[in-house]
Amino acid sequence: MHKSRIGGIFIDHPASSFEASLRFWLAATGRELEPGAEENDPFRSLGLFGGDVVVQLQRVGEGTGPRVHLDIDTDDVEAEVQRLEALGARRLESKDNGRFWQMVDPGGLVFCVIPPHTPDFDEQATVWP
Repeated sequence: MHKSRIGGIFIDHPASSFEASLRFWLAATGRELEPGAEENDPFRSLGLFGGDVVVQLQRVGEGTGPRVHLDIDTDDVEAEVQRLEALGARRLESKDNGRFWQMVDPGGLVFCVIPPHTPDFDEQATVWP
């Protein structure tokens, strides 16, 4: 038995458009840049939104165009990856020494399966047999 939930929405941009998009999304959501963020950090958070779903910008490589992707938080990455594969998703790449997986849904949308990173994971997650 394991749990999972959508825990993050990521707005991906290559380095060439990252800073302009960061400024846009900060202004569009009425947020301010979190203090202490390092300029080369590939993630910049817009903070938590309702239900403790985090929205972040992510700097991606130049070969990847702008896109939005979701993170599925889970307390058992391998079990969740296998459950999603049975539903038609496929693995693309293991990241961080197998700590999480980048996957695609049947239509080609990229998403990640990662350990929980929101404070309300236990209350908001679905329990799977």
